[in-house]
Formats: sequence, structure tokens, C-alpha cells
Amino acid sequence: MPKDKIVEIPEFIVVRELANLMEASPIEVIKQLMNAGVMANINQQIDYDTAAIIAEEMGFEPRPMAPPEEEITVAEEVRPVKEQFYAEDRPEDLVPRPPVVTLLGHVDHGKTTILDAIRNTNVWAKEAGGITQHIGAYQVEVDGRKITFIDTPGHEAFTAMRARGAQVTDIAVLVVAADDGVMPQTREAIGHARAAGVPILVAINKMDLPNANPERVKQQLSEEGLVVEDWGGDVMCVEISATQGTGLRELLDSILVLAEFSNITANPNREAVGTVIEARLDRRRGPVATLLVRNGTLHQGDALLIDDIYGRVRAMFDFRGQVVKEAPPSMPVEVLGLSGVPRAGDTFRVVEDERKAREMAEERAREKEQQTGAPPRTLTLEDLFQQMQAGEVKELRIILKADVQGSLEPVATSLQRLSTDELKVKILYQGTGHITKSDVMLAAASQAIVIGFNVEPDRAARNLAEAEGVDIRTYDLIYRVIEDVDKALKGLLEPEYHEVVLGHAEVRAVFHISGRGNVAGCYVTDGVVVRHGLARVRRGQEVLYEGRVASLRRFTEDVAEVRSGYECGIGLEGFDDFEEGDIIEIYQMEEVSG
Repeated sequence: MPKDKIVEIPEFIVVRELANLMEASPIEVIKQLMNAGVMANINQQIDYDTAAIIAEEMGFEPRPMAPPEEEITVAEEVRPVKEQFYAEDRPEDLVPRPPVVTLLGHVDHGKTTILDAIRNTNVWAKEAGGITQHIGAYQVEVDGRKITFIDTPGHEAFTAMRARGAQVTDIAVLVVAADDGVMPQTREAIGHARAAGVPILVAINKMDLPNANPERVKQQLSEEGLVVEDWGGDVMCVEISATQGTGLRELLDSILVLAEFSNITANPNREAVGTVIEARLDRRRGPVATLLVRNGTLHQGDALLIDDIYGRVRAMFDFRGQVVKEAPPSMPVEVLGLSGVPRAGDTFRVVEDERKAREMAEERAREKEQQTGAPPRTLTLEDLFQQMQAGEVKELRIILKADVQGSLEPVATSLQRLSTDELKVKILYQGTGHITKSDVMLAAASQAIVIGFNVEPDRAARNLAEAEGVDIRTYDLIYRVIEDVDKALKGLLEPEYHEVVLGHAEVRAVFHISGRGNVAGCYVTDGVVVRHGLARVRRGQEVLYEGRVASLRRFTEDVAEVRSGYECGIGLEGFDDFEEGDIIEIYQMEEVSG
């Protein structure tokens, strides 16, 4: 027997440690345990005899390990503390809870069809009259075990919740169409799921189509770093057809196996805490909120605090519209009795009474009012070193966008080489194309900065970055990217000028003026156009000109500025090749101190 096939196993061993000893996937070890009739999760202890059987099944020779000189407890191996929801709980009080699952993927690859198919084929999830209402979340039951599905429009909504501090999802199911393969939105979804730190399960949908090619999909996924199990990786993958209903049971079973591996637990015997999934104002019933209980049990009559909203649970309904008196962990419920409409992603918790909840909510409202207008707390390259020295950050997280794949790879590799023992450079997501709202949202949720190489942010991305305080940096030379990040890591980055967009004007007509050339007749679509301001001309995604405004007129008069909703004539220094539909962007450079 080769020496590397021998494993020394102690009297008791945690499943995760056994997998590490054999350099195997924990999921594979859990599967072998299930085949042997042992239900154990990743952080559960098993005895030597059980571990030896599994090791032999996986081609190893087990040997007893000599007992250590000091007794080593496994208390710290029980489970990593997750979020604020589990801070007060003792490990012995935690029990398994249903996994909360979100489907992510490209817009037309079948996420909604899969959710509908699961809901409509699961007897427990519906009544004789069908689903009575849709509340953004529902549960199904498989062999007595429940799964909660969150119905979200996509990865942007998924990340918007996380930006508010809510880690709602336990497992992300990445849906990829067998005929279409990995698309740009698929890559974005992978980046968002990875940034959230949740396990990913791949569902290859549309297997009923004649041009379905699952092996091509698996190849594309491997190029994104997701290597499925039958390709030698550790990512679970299920082939399904939502329209035909095939593979759905396998998908549900795989979710339960992954949940077992992820050790998803809660303490039902405490006050409830959780997350707002969605909320609305009902004309007849007042504020209505869908809450997902993450820990504890929510009861009718409980006093709730949700940011600056308070109330008492006057009535509570499950996803089928049935009245319920209590909601255990992972159960989504619709509640009535709140003072206002909370935001999706806000955290709720039960407090001792409604008076206390009202006092705390009013105090938070006063704090918000005082903070109105204050810039959001962000991470910028300039203050990175100070935050690192203060122990506030351990890694520099980057969203990287470039014009082409050939540019992306050398920039990413060079940035990752800048990691130090004190601060790691971590690229959460990299892709080609312009910087989008989705990129900024991911950066806001992850306390990351956005770096663009030969690309610019679109207008929606700029607006969101300004609102959320996300640092966007664009470059056209690789050495400048590396130089700035390297200086930031060493605390040497000088303050620099940041671009602030003032407004945009659309060219509606072009007029020729003798002796002066062409002047653009424009409509100011947003912001303000100022005389002598910096300007660039965009035609589609192409920037044709960068310079300065030479003249600005309203009718026959020269003016200093023209605001949104008005027409004007714009002349630019050294450029008059206007076409109808061009966009003139007006901006200024502001110094930002480090």
C-alpha cells in the first residue's frame, strides 16, 4: 500500500477533518456516510470505526492515531459563528434548520420556470385551490425535510439585500441553460454568489432541447473556476428540465445534501431575528411585510423593531395565506401590525414590548435625521492604509472590469501579486465590458473598490456609486493600476483628482455658423451644462472628443449655465463634427484628500 494512501485516524474525528486527511471533498465523505446509513454533517464527530469504514471505501488504509499528550477539545470545531443572528447562542442549543435557497443566473435561463415547477409539483407547498398568494418566498417539503426558496428578480436584488447587512441565502443555485451556456449575467451571478460566501450548486436547465450540450456548459463553468464533481471538482451539478419536470427531485435532494454539508443551524428557543424579504403598503390592511425568520421563533403578539419601524405582530400568514401563530427558523411569513413599510434587506428582531420598540425606533429615526447629508462610510484607495493599520480591513477587495479578456488577465494577475502578509488583494469579480450598476452594487455590498481598465462606468453606475460612496477608478495603462494599488498598500498614495459629472445634453440638431463651424442644438437631459466646463462627446459607447465648452447660448444670449429640461446651443473647443443623437457629458475635476 503506498504511503500516501495511509491515514492515521484518532478515536474521534470531525467529518471535515477526515475529508482534509484524505484530501477529499467533504461532500463526497458525507455521501459515503449516508450510504453507510450514518447521517452526519461537516462539523459532527464520528468514531474511529465509522471513519475507518469510510476511509476504506475511498481507497485508503486506516490506522489508529496515537493519543495526544494533552486532551484536545472540539468545542471550537462545532460551527463558525454566523452573522449577528447566532452571537448569543451556545452550540448545544443549535439544531438543523431548513436551508434558504436563491436561484441566480442569466435572465432567460429558466429560474422562474424552475421555481414554479418545484412549487406546483410539491404537494405540501400548495392547497387544493392552488397557491393563494405570492409573498416572495415559499417552502417545499422533501421526505419530511423542508427547503425555503427566496423568489428574487436576480443577483442585483440578492446583493442589494446583502448591502444592507442581510445575508439571507444559505445556498445559491446557479441556473445555466444547456443550449445557451455561460452568458455575461451568468458570470455576474457567480461573482455575486462568491462574494456572499455561499456554496454554489449548478442546475443545467433545458435538457429537453435537441441542442442541449451539458458538457460544453461544464467546460465553460470550469473556465470560471466552478469545476463540477464529474469533472473532478467539488461543485454539485444536476441536469434538469423545468418544463418537463425531470431532474427536479434530484435538484431538491442535492440541496439537502449541500445543506447537510454546510451545517445550517438555528436556536428555535429564543426571541426571533431575521430579515425583511419584501414589504408594501396595502390600502386595506396597512403596512404588510414578508419576514424570513433566521433564528429563534416568531410568535403572534411579539413586539418588533425593524430599523426605525416598530410594531406588534397583529396577524401572521404563511406563504399559502393560512393564519399561523408562530414561525420557526427559515420560515417565511407575512405580518401585519407595523408602523411603516420597512426596506427589503432590513433586519428585524423581537424586543420586550411595543413601548420599548417604539422608543428605539424613534431614537434611530433621530439619528438618521442628524446623519442626513453625511457621506456614506466607504473604502477608498487613499484611506486603505489607515484602515489597515487600525485593524478595520484585512483585505483589499476589487471588482475588475476591462475592455477585452486579453487585458483582464494580466491586470488581475499583477494585482494579486501585490498581496502582503498584512493585507490580501482579493478580486471578487472580473469581467469585460463597461462598469455597470450591478458592479457598483456588488462593491457596495462587499466594501470593495471598482477598477476599470480601458472602460468607463455608465450613467446608472456613476449615480449609484455617488449615492453609495463606492470608489471607482479607471485607467488606460497597466503600470498605473499596479502603481496606485501598490502605493495604497504601503500608505504612499497621494490624493488625486476625481471626476464629478455635472450633467448630460443630447444633440437634437446641428447648425452651421459661418466662420465658427458647427454648433450643437441640445436638450439638457439631466444635471447642468456650464460654460467653459470640461466636456466629452459620446457616440454610443465611443468617446469622440474630450475638451472644454467654448460657447453656451440660450436662444440669442450667452449664458453661464443651462439646467435639465431646457434647450441650448453648445460649441466646443476644436470639435464640431456633431451628429444627432450624440451625448455631450459635462464634468469637473475635484481634489479628494486621502
